[in-house]
Amino acid sequence: GMTVSEVKGFGRQKGHTELYRGAEYMVDFLPKVKLDIVLTDEDVERAIEVKVKTAQTGKIGDGKIFVTDVERVVRIRTAEEDEEAI
Repeated sequence: GMTVSEVKGFGRQKGHTELYRGAEYMVDFLPKVKLDIVLTDEDVERAIEVKVKTAQTGKIGDGKIFVTDVERVVRIRTAEEDEEAI
């Protein structure tokens, strides 16, 4: 399963300064895309390889991949659980 979200945040690139009606102000949060992907354990390493290969530019802002355990998944419609629910 995968969810794509448009989010705002910042890391090392910090943000930038903009001018609005003659006043300068700091924009701390930058637009970003967040991918939430739930996979079986067997698919995790391959998914990481593909993501790094397709998204890496070598510049600040490429992003990060966080791998965490999902303890339980329940598909509401069918009551399937865990791998069957993915």
